[in-house]
Parts: sequence; C-alpha cells; structure tokens
Amino acid sequence: MDSTGSISPNRRTLLKAAGIGVAGVAAVPFLSSCTGESAQPASSASASLLPAPPRQVEPLLDRPKVTNALAKLDGLIRDAMESTGLPGMAVAVVYRDEVVYSKGFGVREVGKPEEIDPDTVFQVASVSKPLASTVVAGVVGVVGRQVINWTDAVIEHNKSFALKDDYVTRNAGFADLMSHRSGLKTGSGDLLEDLGFDRAYILGHLNQEPLDTFRASYNYSNFGYTEAGQAAADAMKMTWEDLADEILFRKLGMSASSYRHSDYERATNKAILHVPLGNKEWAAKYRRNADPQAPAGGASSSVRDLAQWLRLQLGNGSYEGNPVIDPAALQTTHVPHIVSGPASAPAARSRFYGLGWNVSYDDQARVQLGHSGAFNLGAATAVAMLPGEQLAIVALTNGRPQGIPEAIAAGFLDAAQHGSPTVDWLPFTAGAFKQIDESEKPEVDYTKTPPTPSPARANSAYTGTYDNSYYGQLVVLEEGGKLAMRMGPPGTPTTFPLTHFDGDTFSFESIGENANGLAGALFAAASSGSSPSVTLDFYDRTGLGTFMRAS
Repeated sequence: MDSTGSISPNRRTLLKAAGIGVAGVAAVPFLSSCTGESAQPASSASASLLPAPPRQVEPLLDRPKVTNALAKLDGLIRDAMESTGLPGMAVAVVYRDEVVYSKGFGVREVGKPEEIDPDTVFQVASVSKPLASTVVAGVVGVVGRQVINWTDAVIEHNKSFALKDDYVTRNAGFADLMSHRSGLKTGSGDLLEDLGFDRAYILGHLNQEPLDTFRASYNYSNFGYTEAGQAAADAMKMTWEDLADEILFRKLGMSASSYRHSDYERATNKAILHVPLGNKEWAAKYRRNADPQAPAGGASSSVRDLAQWLRLQLGNGSYEGNPVIDPAALQTTHVPHIVSGPASAPAARSRFYGLGWNVSYDDQARVQLGHSGAFNLGAATAVAMLPGEQLAIVALTNGRPQGIPEAIAAGFLDAAQHGSPTVDWLPFTAGAFKQIDESEKPEVDYTKTPPTPSPARANSAYTGTYDNSYYGQLVVLEEGGKLAMRMGPPGTPTTFPLTHFDGDTFSFESIGENANGLAGALFAAASSGSSPSVTLDFYDRTGLGTFMRAS
C-alpha cells in the first residue's frame, strides 16, 4: 500500500511509487551466514528435521484458491467503481504463466459510449518505472558484449550528466539512480516539466538541485530515474523510445505499448484522463504529455500487453520458453537497494525499493513486488506480484488517484490468501490519498486576502525581466492595467495573471501535474524605484525560486 511517510509539498510523487502489502508480520532471517547448501544438521537431530532452513517460502496458494479469488474480482471492481463513480478500469491477472483474467470495465471517456476492453490503451504513469528497469536489465544482460553494468557510473555513458556534488556526479551508477538513492530530492525537475521544458533541458539543470546524502537517503526522483534510462539508451546509441521497442515491446508482441506520447494520442482505443468533480462525477479536463520523463512516467499500454510483461517477470526473464532478459540482470531489479520506509517499531516491517520496484515481505515472509502510478491530471495504476506464487495483477484506471487500483490489487491478493478480503481496502487506501491531498495544500492560503491589505506600489515597480539560472527568464508585464508574468521555454512560455494579495505580494494559479491552487509571487521591497527580485514560493521548494531583476 502507498506509504504517506513524512509529508511535504511534493510528497505525492513519493506516494506514486509506494507498494501494496497484506497486513501482518514477516519472518526475518536471523542467521545471515547460513545457506541451504552449507548448513548441516546436528548428529542427534531427528530425521524429521530439515537439514537447513528453507531458502524461500514454498508456494502456499493453489489453483482453487486463485480461482476463488478470481471469482470475487468482478465484484471488487464493480463495487469500487460504483462507490467512486470512476469512469473506467482494466485489470489482468497472471498465474503460473497463464493469463487467467483480462477484462475492461466502464467507459473510455465520460459522456461517450465507447467501452473499455483489455486492449484499451492507458497512460500508466509510474508503472513505467518497472517497465523501464526491465528494458535496462535487457541492456545489462546483452549476450556477447558488455554494454553496461548496474554499477557503472552513468557519466561513462552520458558525458553531460552532472549533479551538484562532483563526487556524486563521478560515482552515481545506474542502480543508484533507479533506486532513488542518488541524493536528488523528491520531485527534482518535475516543476520544469510542468512548465513545458524538454528532457534535455531538465536533465541539464539537475546539477543545480540540492542533494541529500548519496546512497544513504531515499527520495523519489522521476528525473534521476529518467537519467538512468537515457544513459542506457546513449550506451546503445539509440533513443530511449526505440530501445524500449527493441529490447522489450517487440519481443513480447506488446504492440499497444510505447514510451511516445504521440503513440498514445494516435491510438483509437484509448482511455482519457479524468479528474473528480465530487458526488461521483468526473470530467475529462486535462492532457498529460510525460515525454520528458518517459522512462519514469511516460509509457502507455493495455492490460493485454502488460500481462505478457508480467509473464516475463514471473518467468525469470523468459517468455514462452525463450530467453528475453538475462535472469541475473532481471533479478537485480527485484531485490532491495535502499530502505524506502524504515520500520516504525521494533516488530514492524521496513519497506524497500529495488530498481523500479517496491520490495516488501508479506505475512508468510514471501517476497512481494509492486508499484503504483499516479497522474494528478487523471490516471491511477498499480501492479503487484508474488513471484514465489507465480501470481501477479495489474490494474489501470482513467481517473485521478484515489487508491482504487491499489485497493483492487490488495483485495485480490488478500482473497487469494484468506478466501475473501480481510480488510476493507478501498476506504483504507482512499484515506491515505486524502491525507496526502490535505497535506499538499499551500502553506499560505492565497484565497483569503487580509482584511486590510497593504496597497501595492505602481505596476512599473514590478514590471521588467528577471533572470533565474534554473527556470530561465521571467517577464513581468502589464496587460490592460493588470500585472501578469510569463515564464517557461522560449517560444512556448506560459502567462500567469497576477492578483494583488498584500503589499508587494501577488497570487497566481499554479499549473501542471504538481499544481496545488494559488501560489505567491513575493516581490522584494525597494527603498525607491523597481523591485530587485521576486520569489515564487511554488517554485522555491528546493531554494531555486528567486528571480533577479535583469532590466
């Protein structure tokens, strides 16, 4: 289940990565040096005792148990959709290398009759990450030549890569960036994407982002992850999009899958993004082009295609009897690389992140892998696997995150284990998302102007051009007697109308995936003449939001 962790203004991106587990207590190995091959029984031990502790939990499920859970899946989905009004969903389940469930529910777009089916293409958001780590594993395991290793410094393959600390720049490897332990803060680069900057610009400006401790901190970073995917593509002298096609999608016949937003837009059978309006009503208001962060969040696919990918995952890199991804390279993506959620009590379980996967352990100490995907502009997805049981589920929706696909995945695995769900999953997961939404409200409520606000100075005190090495130029201008500001990529900037709030502070509407309502433009006071600088609090989350007057 998604972990809220400590809440900060951009914490929702951390929630996007969180996994799902069925509640309980996991067994913890206490003899780390003991292996199945080397341990020997005492000479006086009973013949009924094992010669060594088992190296993994034997399968606890069987086909009747899975069949029973499958029989409940339609009801879980319909109940969730009825209680929320969610427009549409598609779900697939793989068991023992067989697609045992693949269905669509609801409509592709509200107000239109076209229904969702297993071939409907969804934007999968951060489920793009485990897809991407599969692609990079395919590069790591290329037969006959060593192209990259997980531990390679990415700068060896992308000479322009740079972070703020020179040591980290020289040593950050693929595994560091794909496990979110590079030190980049959560959401680094995301606000540049919201403004319309492309991948090259964003990756080229990560060197201004402050860093936490290298390899000892976990911060969910879309563009740190994207850098790893891009460097793998550079090593193969290909684009990322072509690399994913060659390494993964074509080999598995995933013809509906792509890392190009244009391919999603061209699909005739696609699910449109929706946001809730309240009272179980939804609207298709936004589009989301995630090409800049394609390896981290830009994939689109169908549950029919993703079921084939799950067969590959559960098949240890083989698909229909043919090796596709090197097993050792793929297994590296499935093991913990960083603690993502430290245990809060002595008997509690910690959570981990692998390479594009959340790694956890369930009640019976079975490995569970999963990932969520979330676009606040209108998509929520989840995938979960029990590799030891050869069981996996993927759920895709065309609605803003409310914990729905997570609840479906958790409810199904719960029912497989216990006969029926033991937790009312949807209220539980929805409550976590609601907490996140509440926590991300702006620190200052700019909708409530002071009872007696101080007057602003003349517009001429604020108009002009301001420079910022991270966000680029900001132009404050007067339009029809009112102030506005313009920023973003040259040629395609965004204009933000400014509304006076108090004194030298104005408000503007934040935009994009990370928008959270009204934000503040705080102009620095000057004894006379023009304001020397302006700080945009929404864009100042890591201290990069101050623009200095140029003219």
